[in-house]
Amino acid sequence: MNRNQTHHRGRTVFLCAALCLCMAGLAGRLFFLMIYRADYYSEMAEDLHQRERTIKAARGRILDRNGVVIADNRTVCTISVVHNQIQDPEEVIRVLCEELELDEETVRKKVETYSAREIIKTNVDKEKGDAIRVRRLAGVKVDEDYKRYYPYDSLASRVLGFTGGDNQGIIGLEVQYEKYLKGTDGTILTLSDAAGVEIENAAEDRVEPVAGKDLITSLDVNIQKYAEQAATQVMEQKNALSVSVIVMNPENGEILAMVNVPEFNLNDPFTLLPGMQAEGGGVSGQDLLNQMWRNKCINDTYEPGSTFKIITAAAGLEAGVVGLEDTFSCPGFCIVGDRKIRCHKVGGHGFETFLQGMMNSCNPVLIDVGQRLGVDQYYQYFAQFGLLGKTGIDLPGEAATIMHRKENMGPVELATVSFGQSFQITPLQLITTAASIVNGGVRVTPHIGLRAVDRETGGIRSLEPDSQGRILSEETSREMQFILEQVVAEGSGKNARIEGYRIGGKTATSEKLPRSRKKYISSFLGFAPADDPQVIALITIDEPEGVYYGGTIAAPVIGDIFENILPYLGIEKTAAISEEHSGEP
Repeated sequence: MNRNQTHHRGRTVFLCAALCLCMAGLAGRLFFLMIYRADYYSEMAEDLHQRERTIKAARGRILDRNGVVIADNRTVCTISVVHNQIQDPEEVIRVLCEELELDEETVRKKVETYSAREIIKTNVDKEKGDAIRVRRLAGVKVDEDYKRYYPYDSLASRVLGFTGGDNQGIIGLEVQYEKYLKGTDGTILTLSDAAGVEIENAAEDRVEPVAGKDLITSLDVNIQKYAEQAATQVMEQKNALSVSVIVMNPENGEILAMVNVPEFNLNDPFTLLPGMQAEGGGVSGQDLLNQMWRNKCINDTYEPGSTFKIITAAAGLEAGVVGLEDTFSCPGFCIVGDRKIRCHKVGGHGFETFLQGMMNSCNPVLIDVGQRLGVDQYYQYFAQFGLLGKTGIDLPGEAATIMHRKENMGPVELATVSFGQSFQITPLQLITTAASIVNGGVRVTPHIGLRAVDRETGGIRSLEPDSQGRILSEETSREMQFILEQVVAEGSGKNARIEGYRIGGKTATSEKLPRSRKKYISSFLGFAPADDPQVIALITIDEPEGVYYGGTIAAPVIGDIFENILPYLGIEKTAAISEEHSGEP
């Protein structure tokens, strides 16, 4: 055997050995996959032939405190197509265009798309979905879904909020309590062959959806209606930009009504209110929608004006720097530093007691109380009363108080803050603090959600917040009840009086910035019964035309609301109040 033959033979042997090793390796790998990985690859193969469709979970309802449903669901359908299962494309296109009122180009594009599933249209009325289903068109799927429905259209629109196309909360309670309301979607798994055609008579795997929990709220539909009607009436009479009303239980912070008129239609939340159409100026449609959806009771701040005198008076009484019979002199103005700050009564109120000063809503009297407190002590009460933070209400987007920094608060700033100017607060923060002052002195957390209830199991999850503790003494609280009752009985709030009921309250007329515009916010804060408050309400009227004084146009609205809701709440009339210490306005 020559040298070349030997080399060739060795090469052949090497190749055979290598081939044998490869074959052995492949055989070993195949054995491993078939024996030890069989379940895994079987599952993968099955997945390749399974098609998954979602079964939407019913969203939890929202109910008022009496069990009235204020947010519900309607059954709708989602229409989709599976390309590989379609047998007559032209018939499918014709029927879907006809029933869903869609153009042929849109439908044809989706029908001819090679994909696992193409959604043709969502939120289709159930009647139309059923009409398509009975045609039994191969490749056309009709799945039932849910669409949010609001039985009262615009009632408490910015409080309830609404859901988007995916039935997920966008604003208000709908987004705040999303985790309780949304539920868990189910699935349907169907088997198909390699071409994607469903296998007839194949077993169908189904995971049932779990409905969302119902949300029980503190709102009362009847009180909300009363408040909305009264607010709408004064808005139209005074041609105001908007009117907001909050009605609260001062004992526990439960919100009975929260109004922002004009309200928008929750069943059509993307249609702007009349007069809001964009007219250039760089304002986009989305900006206008965001503006329309804003809850002015909690998202916007304003200068409260004289209603804030409640806080100054309470701080002064609690600190012991003033008493009901302390005397003051009002010449119609007050000199602070280099500023001449006027009283609303140009000629002044003359000599008056502290009680009379509150009844008269006299600026110089409250400026004097603020000066007696001083910046450090006044700031201490801001913090003690909870004014430097947010209220913690269970609604998104709450704004905080905009207050001078302590180190920047000089004599002029102290004076203006004392009677409610030069800083800003939300209506909600104001009414919450006032409620805490007149309820015996316990700070409350305003809230709307009471319970999340599972309708299937009956399980209940409490959502009520804990009390925040005492902010002032019961004695000071009783004195404030008495003072504010006199304000309504004989003082600036007398237009809120109701025969047979003891009403307490405070008026305000605050000038908006810039002052040169001469635009005002008129407001009134009232509560009843004055000696045992069970309901408290605040109204703010934004830019009323004509007469704009809070005592003239805002106080009567709260009086009207109270006249309707006090008997409804079971609050009985009492004998006429004593006029002792009432004094003259």
